[in-house]
Amino acid sequence: MKKAVVFGATGLVGKEVVNQLLTNDVFSSVTAVVRRDPGISDSKLNILTLPDFGSIDFFAENLVADVYFICIGTTIKKAGTKESFFHTDHDIPLKIAHLAERLNIPVVSVISSIGAKSTSSNFYLSTKGKMEQSVKEAYSGNLQIARPSLLLGKREEFRFGERAGTLIFNAVSWLMVGPLRKYRGVKASVVAAGMISNAINILHD
Repeated sequence: MKKAVVFGATGLVGKEVVNQLLTNDVFSSVTAVVRRDPGISDSKLNILTLPDFGSIDFFAENLVADVYFICIGTTIKKAGTKESFFHTDHDIPLKIAHLAERLNIPVVSVISSIGAKSTSSNFYLSTKGKMEQSVKEAYSGNLQIARPSLLLGKREEFRFGERAGTLIFNAVSWLMVGPLRKYRGVKASVVAAGMISNAINILHD
């Protein structure tokens, strides 16, 4: 029986990962590391509430597991500044990767974005690319990176840009065939299922 830790369990993908792990017989224990109550209750769910991820090292003994799912992400609008956005989407995943390396966590699965590239002129994609690069340098275990396009699903907070993007993608998705197929919107539940399936396959190898 395996143990999993989910960082960012209140987000669109993170919540799906937690819900699916709780119904998966491979995992006997799931720890959700959050900054606020995720509103989920289950006999095999442990909730670790941290006001600041900067203190995560103090809780290392509670974070020993077989898999880390890093589902951390925000928007520049919500973060307030580019610096705050970079801290959330780059620095926090990197800090978790360092912890995973120190604790010898067998598998780390992190969510990024399609088009992520450290040299991109787009700040969002550049940040995601730099995050991927930094995590690869910090963690030497089995690293899985999910790069979805527009995430589809019901968020707790309203994001106008994503809502507008969803409507546009739904209207033109039938045009996205061949090389463009990868840019189609994808349900958060599908991304979560893929992350979990890949992690299980590695653990069973």
